[in-house]
Amino acid sequence: MNLCFELSEQDERAAAQAVGEKIRYCVPADLTLTGRRTEGYLVVGEERYGIIQDGECKESHAIHEATEYKVIPLVGNVLLEAKEQDGCRIAARASMQHAARYAYIAQILTSVASEKPIRIYNQEAEPACATCGGPLIRGTRICPKCINKAAAFKRLWGVSMSHWKMLTLGVLLLFAMTGLSLLGPYLQKILINAALEPPSGQQADMRLFMIAIAGMAGVLVGGELLTIAKGRIMTSVSSNIAADLRKLVFDRIQALSLGFLTSQRAGDIMNRITSDTDRIRNLIQEICTMAILQLITLVSVGVLLFQSNAMLAVIVILPAPLVAYLQVYIWRRILRKLSHKQWRIHDKANSFLHDVLSGIRVVKSFGKEAREIQRFRDYNTQFAQAAIQTEKVFSMLSPISNYLIQIGQYIVLLVGCNFIVGGTLNIGELVQFTSYAAMIYGPLTWLMYMPRWVTNAVIAVDRVFSVIDEQPEIMDTEHSVKHSIQGRIEFRNVTFGYKTYEPVLKDIHVEIKQGEMIGLVGHSGSGKSTMINLISRFYDVTEGELLIDGVDIRHIQQEALRSQIGVVLQETFLFSGTITDNIRYSKPEATLEEIIQAARVANAHEFIIQLPDGYDTRLEENGNNLSGGERQRIAIARAVLSNPSILILDEATASLDIETEGVIQEALQRVTEHRTTIAIAHRLSTLRNADRLFVLEKGEIAEIGTHTELMEKQGIYYKLIMAQRNMAKPKKISSVQEKSAASDSLSAQAVTN
Repeated sequence: MNLCFELSEQDERAAAQAVGEKIRYCVPADLTLTGRRTEGYLVVGEERYGIIQDGECKESHAIHEATEYKVIPLVGNVLLEAKEQDGCRIAARASMQHAARYAYIAQILTSVASEKPIRIYNQEAEPACATCGGPLIRGTRICPKCINKAAAFKRLWGVSMSHWKMLTLGVLLLFAMTGLSLLGPYLQKILINAALEPPSGQQADMRLFMIAIAGMAGVLVGGELLTIAKGRIMTSVSSNIAADLRKLVFDRIQALSLGFLTSQRAGDIMNRITSDTDRIRNLIQEICTMAILQLITLVSVGVLLFQSNAMLAVIVILPAPLVAYLQVYIWRRILRKLSHKQWRIHDKANSFLHDVLSGIRVVKSFGKEAREIQRFRDYNTQFAQAAIQTEKVFSMLSPISNYLIQIGQYIVLLVGCNFIVGGTLNIGELVQFTSYAAMIYGPLTWLMYMPRWVTNAVIAVDRVFSVIDEQPEIMDTEHSVKHSIQGRIEFRNVTFGYKTYEPVLKDIHVEIKQGEMIGLVGHSGSGKSTMINLISRFYDVTEGELLIDGVDIRHIQQEALRSQIGVVLQETFLFSGTITDNIRYSKPEATLEEIIQAARVANAHEFIIQLPDGYDTRLEENGNNLSGGERQRIAIARAVLSNPSILILDEATASLDIETEGVIQEALQRVTEHRTTIAIAHRLSTLRNADRLFVLEKGEIAEIGTHTELMEKQGIYYKLIMAQRNMAKPKKISSVQEKSAASDSLSAQAVTN
């Protein structure tokens, strides 16, 4: 994230006068305080900040005049607000594209104002292309304007080299196919000159005629056989390369950090693995193959044409530069934008389909089928309109290009007939030449459409490699060890934020003893789930250290760490397969006896054996043929099967009824024995038996103690407990309602009597 934009000499002089010679930060302030567009900058010095516009300082203030600075997001723009003793003041205004920069600046100014060290890490990526400043393709760091086609094909070639033998064989077949196709016009010339229309003074040669006929039949059969062989080879090669790419993408996705995966839509990632790799397969199988074939044909036929008759050859290729210029001009000015628009709509529609199909239960629960049908129709209409716009341009461009190309052939026939009349050319030679001329028009016509196909394929290549090239935020080092976890956890002055300028946890310093059960309590957004994400090392701490058994978690191999941590989430996810497969997921080598023992610990064995197929019962998608409590118990069995040293319970009973929760709580009491347990619970009463409770407030540890100690303290935890108790109590009937009810009762008795 760029926080030090360059200033012009005039602006730099004005900034130096406003904030001092040393300018520490400079970011665009492209809106005036009233919201009008301008070219300005917010500059920050050692003790002052100012707004620079057109070489003048519009405002300048001491940073210590305010106690706090924060960003206020509005519609399409953001405000930098300075909180002073007598109120708030707008310090700067910018468009939404600079919102992240201003979040950094707000944190910097607040730190300076409070005389604290500046703690920024500047890890967020730029939202725009660093070269041209244009928007990137959503979910990638690819700029459609700056795509390097040569680099993309070079990357693809590198992956394809593992299949070089089959590729070489395919290319050799293409040369053979071209050679056979070039032999055809020559045999036609022999056929005509030998028997049909021999040159003056020569006799018809029927033997040569039959040889020519046999040769043409052989060329036809041989060409078809070579086409079949080429098709099979290139299909095999392209499918294998696409499979390699899918494997690379999927392997990289598994290695990527949770932060990247949660920032992407599942539909977009699926498109990279499926649609994009299929486009690349088509690129290799059809486009590249045909491109090589057409180029070989174009060069070979061009040489033969100039050898036959240079003048006629020039006439044939004369329209080609004009057609090429027309194609390039139309593509750059019109078709590229339309193609990218069509691509974006296609991605949005696919992501929409994934969301709706994944959440079909919610759609039906709220009766929003008609709404989703209309939304799909809108996407479908947008895609159709974008496709129609693209095809309209092609429907105009194609006939014009074809007409220009065909003009050359008509002129060749006209000039060739004059040569025959003049005696400098015979009919067989003219037929041969026109056949070769027709063969050169084929590649020229095909190459007209090549930019369209290649650009779509190049975008697919870049999208696939953008995932393959993505570097995981969480990585093992050469010195990472396979540590056998005992269960002692220590947070040492840990600060962390999913966005580094917005810390979620601040200076957390606590120790969890081996075998201790800890309950995490706090309002939503206080940092409870973030703490367990750090323990699982889904993210690395921004500041401080997180130690397990005295070893920095960053020095423990990720696989070794997570294999010794059991996790039970509120939203249980079960894979399609049998119950045995789902329980065994945490320990693939587990025996059936171990699986049954884990199910008994989780109170799941009794209901499993009552199912028709018992442990071999196949689960539907996400276990929809089981109840919520049954799914949760299978998840608990899965978590304890590997006998983890650390157990994390993230609101494992929040969505269950009281009776089911009681069954699961009984299971959890057995599960948590002799292992370090960290639990987040929606119902605070379930944490009564915790050894200690950590109460979080705005990312900080506000209270620590047992349930009894915290209730006696009557602090944040006490208020949370009392709030839940008040919500659980039935509302009292008002005195008026009581009198009315009593009156109705007396009246009813009188009528009865």
